[in-house]
Amino acid sequence: MGKRSSFEKRARDYYPTPLEAVTPLAPHLPEIYNFWEPCAGDGRLVLHLKHIGGTVAGATDVAFPEDDPLQYPVGLKDAFDLTEYDMVDVDYIITNPPWSRDKKSDYILHKMIEHFANLRPTWLLFDADWAHTLQARPYLERYCTDIVSVGRVSWEQNGTSGKDNCAWYKFTKEKTERHVDFWARGVIPSVI
Repeated sequence: MGKRSSFEKRARDYYPTPLEAVTPLAPHLPEIYNFWEPCAGDGRLVLHLKHIGGTVAGATDVAFPEDDPLQYPVGLKDAFDLTEYDMVDVDYIITNPPWSRDKKSDYILHKMIEHFANLRPTWLLFDADWAHTLQARPYLERYCTDIVSVGRVSWEQNGTSGKDNCAWYKFTKEKTERHVDFWARGVIPSVI
């Protein structure tokens, strides 16, 4: 899965989200909120978010993994087909998206940042190293308001430790005082 592991990468970057990756996000969410999970896979993240106080407004995925039983009912819909109409009662989009962001993946992660941030404030879980790359600069400057460190978690669900640190990134459409030109100051955003 990671650049430092021997595990073969799974199709569609499908890695069920462990609870230990969700817990650090809880203090950054209101007590009551509605969310949409557009890359729901087996619905495990939906269950974790409900456990920490969220109400699911929608959970969709393009396709279900055939070898993993569903943990939560998930509808079929391409994440890029989500519109303002789908977001009527949604406060946040919260997901563990595919981490791929190269030409081979058609830059899917970056496209998701732009699409989701223009619909609702969005929390995405992916590798923490991304914030230290040049490719992150336009997304951090335009959309990112918060980064919540998670550290390493076991994505393989087999007790092995993760090889890459991950973080929750919050992206929003509206510019706020929290949006900062990190590179003008020579630093990346502070980790909360």
